Amino acid sequence: MPYVVTEACIKCKYTDCVEVCPVDCFYEGENTLVIHPDECIDCGVCEPECPAEAILPDTDPRAEQWLAMNREYAGQWPVINRRKDPLPDADDWKGVPDKFAQHFSPKPGK
Repeated sequence: MPYVVTEACIKCKYTDCVEVCPVDCFYEGENTLVIHPDECIDCGVCEPECPAEAILPDTDPRAEQWLAMNREYAGQWPVINRRKDPLPDADDWKGVPDKFAQHFSPKPGK
């Protein structure tokens, strides 16, 4: 049961979750994060750390559509294992629904 990052992370990119991950399975895009589902050990320590509530176990029906996206971009983006500042307007985007179609960036993080 890996955990996945959902669209709630887009344009927020809080990184509190990566700091607590014991296996460094988070990958950084330009404006979001993903979890590599084959590397996640299902410990769940990341989920309560996310201020945007963007992390769900893959057993949650809301997570199903995000599993393939997490897998795809974890194979393309660099690993992130240290906390960084969130995006400058993260608090403005926190809780905004339906961000994927218009705001997701496939570019890797820096």
